[in-house]
Amino acid sequence: MSTSHYEALFSDVAMAGVHHLPHGPIDDLVAGATAAGCLVLRVDLAAARDKEQMLDCIAKSLRFPEWFGHNWDALADSLLDMGWLPAAGYLVILDHCDGIHGRAEADFVKLMQVFQETADTWREDDLAFWCLVDMQSDGIAWLPTFPQAE
Repeated sequence: MSTSHYEALFSDVAMAGVHHLPHGPIDDLVAGATAAGCLVLRVDLAAARDKEQMLDCIAKSLRFPEWFGHNWDALADSLLDMGWLPAAGYLVILDHCDGIHGRAEADFVKLMQVFQETADTWREDDLAFWCLVDMQSDGIAWLPTFPQAE
């Protein structure tokens, strides 16, 4: 895929949401998101063993304020504010999700729901909020694959 292809995809607010991260190099994908005005934020979940550690990784990577409450409501509130990281759009890449998905599946599924609800809410304000989930295994069946060229 070309950078311009990804730029067009990331500019399409209607398509924004939670998707599987495509396998392989993502340099063009990141460049396209940046060209579309998205702030690209990466969260490494390799060390996360439970909900608390998962939320801590997210809070650190997304530079949440110190008052972040480390619960689902606080996560939703923080993702819907992002005033400390203003941007025309957001791309959050969740790296190394297989481990936390296997260790705390219900919490990981809840995380996907919070990210999708965030994307749905931001869409109403015409702002693209993307979350791409890196999973090496078969992934999550109900999680869509990132849109590719037709």
